[in-house]
Amino acid sequence: MDDSTHGQPADPLLVPGTPMMGVGGGQIPGSFASTGRGPRLLGGGGRGATAISTVSTLVVLGALVAIFLLAPGSAEVRHTFFDPRDMWQSFIGNPKKGYYSVGAAIWLNIRMFLVAEVLILVLALVLALIRQSVSPVLFPLRVLGVIYVDIFRGIPLLLVILAIGFGVPALGLPFVSHQALAVYGVVALVLSYSAYVSEVYRAGLNSVHQSQVAAARSLGLSQWSALRYVILPQAVRNIIPPLLNDFISLQKDTALVGVLGAIEANNAAQIYGSTVFNYSSFTVAAILFLILTIPLARFTDHLISRDRRRRLAGALS
Repeated sequence: MDDSTHGQPADPLLVPGTPMMGVGGGQIPGSFASTGRGPRLLGGGGRGATAISTVSTLVVLGALVAIFLLAPGSAEVRHTFFDPRDMWQSFIGNPKKGYYSVGAAIWLNIRMFLVAEVLILVLALVLALIRQSVSPVLFPLRVLGVIYVDIFRGIPLLLVILAIGFGVPALGLPFVSHQALAVYGVVALVLSYSAYVSEVYRAGLNSVHQSQVAAARSLGLSQWSALRYVILPQAVRNIIPPLLNDFISLQKDTALVGVLGAIEANNAAQIYGSTVFNYSSFTVAAILFLILTIPLARFTDHLISRDRRRRLAGALS
């Protein structure tokens, strides 16, 4: 054993749970705390840091509220967008007066989101597997897959919704051209988002090291079995956070289906605003979308943090 290192403390970079230290013993900026976790919302420096974070947050929020309330047009904006009576009326709706319930219409957004999400996961996976294949027989499908992804990633979603929603009914095809407007909206969402999600799948498949494939084949697994039991489980685990981010965007983009005339939350809010000339209904719709998307966003952050801790533990073990 080298005497120069005998009795000396171990390298902190090799000791799990030891923070990275810079010159003078300070923690390197941007490094994580000793727990291996990422930055916390209110800091991780104890009661003092939490108190400072709380006070600074209240000061910033108080300043923003003061600017809003002291603005020359504050009263008019509050009446137009934050009137409690109009917010409640738009939430419950009154068809006899010519407007729909924004609260009830949000269920159409939820149903479209859930159906589209399942279809996107399936179609995007098929696209990714076709593009990852190396079989000469599937070459035409690989070409079509590339063209599909390039087209639907390049065309704005709104144009896809308009093309499907107005173009398919105009074809006059039996059954196909006589569906509900929400159905055409879901089809457009699936076509557009599948192009994006298929690339997420491909990134996950490419993240699995080739040694995993070789090990699976050496155990006697067929190519399909290796894909099903070895490659896909690892790939899906790696792409769950970006997939959830895409689905947060999908939940919001269901509002675009309203351009076809479907009475979803955004369209119901627009009808209320054009009927009573008050836009508090848009605030109600925004709050409902936030109630749907914020929990999913926080769950995504939780998964990212958990994956970071797992990778850090694996690197230090």
